[in-house]
Amino acid sequence: MANMLVTGGAGFIGGNFIRYWSDHHPDDWVVVLDALTYAGNEATIADVENVELVIGDIRDADLVTQLLRDRSVDTLVNFAAESHVDRSIGGPDAFIDTNIVGTHALLKAARAVWLDSGSNTSHRFHHISTDEVYGSLMPDEEPFSENTQYRPNSPYSASKAASDHLVRAYHHTYGLQATTSNCSNNYGPYQYPEKLIPLFILNALHGRPLPIYGDGTNVRDWLHVEDHCRGIEACLLRGRAGETYNIGGGVELANIEVVDRVCTEVDRAFSEIGNLDERFPDAPAASGHKSCDLKIFVEDRLGHDKRYAIDDTKARNELGLVPQRDFSDGLRTMVRWYVDNPKWWQPLWADRDTGTA
Repeated sequence: MANMLVTGGAGFIGGNFIRYWSDHHPDDWVVVLDALTYAGNEATIADVENVELVIGDIRDADLVTQLLRDRSVDTLVNFAAESHVDRSIGGPDAFIDTNIVGTHALLKAARAVWLDSGSNTSHRFHHISTDEVYGSLMPDEEPFSENTQYRPNSPYSASKAASDHLVRAYHHTYGLQATTSNCSNNYGPYQYPEKLIPLFILNALHGRPLPIYGDGTNVRDWLHVEDHCRGIEACLLRGRAGETYNIGGGVELANIEVVDRVCTEVDRAFSEIGNLDERFPDAPAASGHKSCDLKIFVEDRLGHDKRYAIDDTKARNELGLVPQRDFSDGLRTMVRWYVDNPKWWQPLWADRDTGTA
């Protein structure tokens, strides 16, 4: 039985991980530390057993230290982060504070409790990062491996790169038993509707424009959040301390193709599920039209990376990790989840910012 502290556990990926871990390790006790900012939603984990939610900030090293000691925590998984590139361009300070200063506060607390106290506690600090720290690929370049040089291009990715380096430094300098995973673009249930796929699902359901940056040819690798959770589990159980593992979905798609496939799945839902035209009367599909008619092209984002791609050979060989969720099936399931769960997303939708693919 493990006692685990999960930071950012009420967010999209963190919340899905809480649900996954509870299903697969029901005897473990999990403490969630989350500031419940705009992207944190208590409803995401409200029905999960053996989970204690503590509302607080990862920058509060005293609070983290207290939780590690009082709850006898031996595993810390750090999801807490500001993660939206557009927001980082408009307001980078929050990204520096949370992603760098916050991660350092967690590391200091972990060092104090697990190393400096002399307890010699068997422990693991796992840090969740992104493929965006590697920069941008040209169409003919090899995918990112764990040995790819860091070349972040946005305030968001730069802040994550810095946090990755801090985790590495605490392992090599102090002996903290730490691992890091760099994932590709996640999608799935409980995703905040500022990200491409949930935003465009909900825009299509409400008959709102689907704004696409530039010509829509920017390419991303897509990873279902359940496969990501499975990868984090593998890192915790089989990963070697001091190592980094790339976790990808193996599905490279241009943004325009993702948008087209979202539109197809929304239209399919209207043809297969009764009364959607009554629930979402503003959707093009409610009146027999196509969701793709909502597409518009807008000025490209500043510093927009052209392509991300993941080489997950190391995770496959060392951790036995292979993605299990097919993108088409995962996307169809995701569209149906948003159709079936308006009580979860409606409060977020009311407070949403505009977004772009």
